[in-house]
Amino acid sequence: MSLQVSRILHAGYIFESEGFKIAFDPLFESPFSRNCFAFPPVQFKINEIQKLQLSAVFISHYHDDHCSLESLVLLDRATPLFVFCIHEELFSMIRELGFTHVHSLQLNRTIDIGPFKITPRRALDADVDSLFHIQVHGINILNVVDSWIGPETFSLLQEHAPWDLVLWPFQTMRELEVIAPTRFPSAPPEIPIEWLEQLQLLKPNILVPSSCQFQMEPWSWYNKKFFPISYEFFEKTVQSILPATRVLRIDPSQSYEINQSGEITGACSLEWIISLSSADLDYDYEADFDPPATAQIARNFPALEQTQLQRVTDYCNSGLLEKYRSLEIPADSYFGKRRLWKLSLFDHLGTETAFYYSIFQSTIAKVAESESKETLAWTTEIPTARLFGALESGESLTSLYLRINSETFSPETEAELSDADILEDPLLQCLYSCVFGSYQRAQLKRILKSSL
Repeated sequence: MSLQVSRILHAGYIFESEGFKIAFDPLFESPFSRNCFAFPPVQFKINEIQKLQLSAVFISHYHDDHCSLESLVLLDRATPLFVFCIHEELFSMIRELGFTHVHSLQLNRTIDIGPFKITPRRALDADVDSLFHIQVHGINILNVVDSWIGPETFSLLQEHAPWDLVLWPFQTMRELEVIAPTRFPSAPPEIPIEWLEQLQLLKPNILVPSSCQFQMEPWSWYNKKFFPISYEFFEKTVQSILPATRVLRIDPSQSYEINQSGEITGACSLEWIISLSSADLDYDYEADFDPPATAQIARNFPALEQTQLQRVTDYCNSGLLEKYRSLEIPADSYFGKRRLWKLSLFDHLGTETAFYYSIFQSTIAKVAESESKETLAWTTEIPTARLFGALESGESLTSLYLRINSETFSPETEAELSDADILEDPLLQCLYSCVFGSYQRAQLKRILKSSL
């Protein structure tokens, strides 16, 4: 008896044994999350995916690069779905698609599917993530997805060392660094020491650099600064501390068979994924790469229609203010002191439209630049089309090309900014604070509309 493991995309896998076929975090989209393209590139045979008969689907968490309704809608509605999420709203949206067997995963409670035993384990961020312990035919597999492992969970996992197969999130994406590039020093590639220490104790026989397997648009400067870890660097670093571990790269569509002795061999690729590259592409990180101006980036996006532009303008004039006033801004935050904030929108020609706001804790007022007596203390830049995408489709930070505090402020302001959190940005707060499932809600709206 053996197990076949196949890579779909990003954190997506299919495990097959004894006629049972289980998918984990399946995505059948490239790009997904609007601007995350399969790397290496692939195409999906949608008609073939719609014929899949999966025994179950497991979803580790609700982020749109793991739980996409536009991928799930391709599947048979009788497919059992097991989802880890503390928000009931997500389950309601999935059921609205027509799925009849939707279950909430409980941590440390094992689910039996044929020969498989799947146990969700607590991630470090227990309100968001989970990871999976998968057992089949005496083979122990750890699917870390893209979470961090806390001490309590790790003590449970260490009991099963050495692991036969570990799917490990190898990429340390620089998500905050690229939205405030002038505020973060350039850094060389580095795998977190916690990861290396944990891998030494898990002692995997086979280690797959997993999750985070994508790139942005071909023109995007993020491809130079967002992905610091290459496959080559990951393998070299891991092999230096675990020489007996086999580091195995699995690209989308590729399959491997594992027997009960832990031996692994190549198997037939998934027929419904077409690989568009025969080369083993790798990430090319340039720590000192200078990002282009937001005005230049904005030229890569189409012009908005008048109604779309009006929605963005109305938001900047009123909707943003209403949202910000509903937030609880602590007195010890950067905006616990009165600040002048400049929000700059750049259209498809790179032309800037600026909005100025005076902010003090949860109070905000729109002001004219000429009327303000305050010193500029925070700036946010964004392509107009990307702000519309955030408002209309609930797009995540990855696709917005936001730029925070790229200007040099007064010496006093610069000193205070050194202690400020980039995530205090007023636009980020308005778009994402106390918001759940906006991306999936927009997906559901499109799906239901197209079915009419």
